[in-house]
Amino acid sequence: MSNKEDILARYRKNVKVKFDMPRLDDIKGITYPDPLVQFISMTENVGGKVIELKPGQDVNKLIKELYPDAKEIASNLPEITIATRNPDTIGSPQALNGTDVGVIKGLFGVAENACVWVPQAMEEKAVCFISENLVILLKKTEIVNNMHEAYKRIQFNDYGYGTFISGPSKTADIAQVLVMGAQAARSATVVLV
Repeated sequence: MSNKEDILARYRKNVKVKFDMPRLDDIKGITYPDPLVQFISMTENVGGKVIELKPGQDVNKLIKELYPDAKEIASNLPEITIATRNPDTIGSPQALNGTDVGVIKGLFGVAENACVWVPQAMEEKAVCFISENLVILLKKTEIVNNMHEAYKRIQFNDYGYGTFISGPSKTADIAQVLVMGAQAARSATVVLV
């Protein structure tokens, strides 16, 4: 028997009371009268921004207005015509270093915590994490109440990878000072389409 199996056997031997696992299919999670309003509020609470694209408004012009100093914009979305880098054709994730704005598409948002499910839809997923600023395009009709609903909707494509993104990257674990952009984007903007 391996060390691992020996340790687990000792744990199992010392269990005095056993409990059945709870039925998770009965748990519905929190719901909101208006999940979109809650999603917007939570996104702002976690340090992100939400902008609703008006009918006829050009998303490229909006991005330029939001980030006027951006020189390198990475996206493989066909509607993003201002992109200077395409994560499908750059050759390596290192080539995305120095990206000012990454523009990606979210599949759905979660009202309870402002997460957006982003399945990998580009060759180099590093664009989601290495960009200084992240813009997530999201249909405003695709907001669920909670993570229980979210997990039922998770889909993977050929890449087999996806992630939940909620607001900009932040940490306060060093000297209890809040640092934005510690592990990923310094800012995150959800553009509702």
